[in-house]
Amino acid sequence: MFRGSIVAIVTPFKDGAVDEEKFRELIEFQIENGTSAIVPCGTTGESATLDMEEHQKVIDIAIEAVHKRVPVIAGTGGNSTAEAIELTRHAKAVGADATLQVTPYYNKPTQEGLFQHFSAIAKAVPLPQVLYNVPGRTGVNMLPETVARLAELPEVAAIKEASGSISQMTDIVRLAGENITLLAGDDNVTLPVLAVGGKGVVSVIANIVPKENAELISLWEEGHTEGARAAFLKLFPLCQAMFFETNPIPVKTSLALMGKIGEEMRLPLCPMAPANLEKLKTILSGFGLI
Repeated sequence: MFRGSIVAIVTPFKDGAVDEEKFRELIEFQIENGTSAIVPCGTTGESATLDMEEHQKVIDIAIEAVHKRVPVIAGTGGNSTAEAIELTRHAKAVGADATLQVTPYYNKPTQEGLFQHFSAIAKAVPLPQVLYNVPGRTGVNMLPETVARLAELPEVAAIKEASGSISQMTDIVRLAGENITLLAGDDNVTLPVLAVGGKGVVSVIANIVPKENAELISLWEEGHTEGARAAFLKLFPLCQAMFFETNPIPVKTSLALMGKIGEEMRLPLCPMAPANLEKLKTILSGFGLI
């Protein structure tokens, strides 16, 4: 379940509401092109701007549309443990295969607080958890020692590591061993993470190049390291382009330029600056995407 090219899928909007038709089409595009699992309501899915009803609706649609063809790892984390438990209970009730649990943002909990947060969710809702460490957004970094401690819980199965530190990710593998699966949380480090023992990536670029990203992971798994290296280097400019501005602004703009969704996101996210938009168009054109 926790390997390969896993897409952190965008949430398309139309006239201020979730665009269910386009969302279903995006899911089909992913499955047809080899994506290993779908993650709705992650950072790329603008979960922070979804109200509770919308959040649950997006998860419901994803589970129904996927129809067990690949795993659905529902984003149900939050900065309130009680809210995370509520969302996780709903995800389990409607058939999610696992949940993505971000470290609580803004609160800046201690390492003990992080342990207790994830433990409380595991105790309340026995469902596989993918921990999500992204200190650049949350203001707190979950240390490898805490990850190793959490990995002792049967519900904690994997971690999406987006600290950007290969050293920290290597320590997770060293300390937690076979108790947890390491997933890259940033497309820019997919190959280095695979090299230290990671099993895949929770990807932004998979939204627009699902087949190519899945092939990169497959090449590595099959032992074709030079082929994987070449595939990674080819995709690298696209990885960088997805962060010309705050994620998911560039990837939603890319999908809109490709004609797959409308160009709509929620404030405080806003359309790309003209100069960055032109740079993005050049990269997309070079990949034959527009």
